Amino acid sequence: MSRIKNLKKTLLSDNYYTLSKFNFDYQKSDGSWVNPMREVYERGHGAGILLYNTTKKTVILIKQFRLPTYLHDHKDGFLIEIPAGLLDEDNPEQCIIRETEEEVGIRIKSVKKVYEGYSSPGVLTEKMHFFVGEYTEDMKVSKGGGLASENEDIEVLELPFTEAVRMLNEGEIVDTRTIVLLQYAQIHKLLD
Repeated sequence: MSRIKNLKKTLLSDNYYTLSKFNFDYQKSDGSWVNPMREVYERGHGAGILLYNTTKKTVILIKQFRLPTYLHDHKDGFLIEIPAGLLDEDNPEQCIIRETEEEVGIRIKSVKKVYEGYSSPGVLTEKMHFFVGEYTEDMKVSKGGGLASENEDIEVLELPFTEAVRMLNEGEIVDTRTIVLLQYAQIHKLLD
């Protein structure tokens, strides 16, 4: 027996992604019924990657402007992040290989999926697929920077892994996806 019934959806916005309001009956664990309302943002699923070089002991991150952080409390709105993107009609692995080349100019040969999880399940439908991938200098095919057609303006950062960890520990890296993969690299000793 489902604890959800009478689900009603009202479209609030579909300007860029879709924002909908849902009303439904929900049976609580004590057996009583309530009628909550939730807004849900549908933006598709994504993939992100931590690129690392075991010879140089470096990682590649990106820096780009994020309006919501600027509006909230981040000093200039520029976040240091892993390369990432939304799945189009491709699977997560194809997506991250494509995004890696677009954003950082590296044509990666293979990737390893390490996690998947919901980004913010209280409001977003997005599931994020997390990858790691080793890169070498000969994989560089362009300067990267993103696609002009998507108005991307991405700065590529190649950092010593120790510097990325310092930035994480001192609160200079605040993107959750990036935190997850930097901690994965630490736990699994990718660059030791």
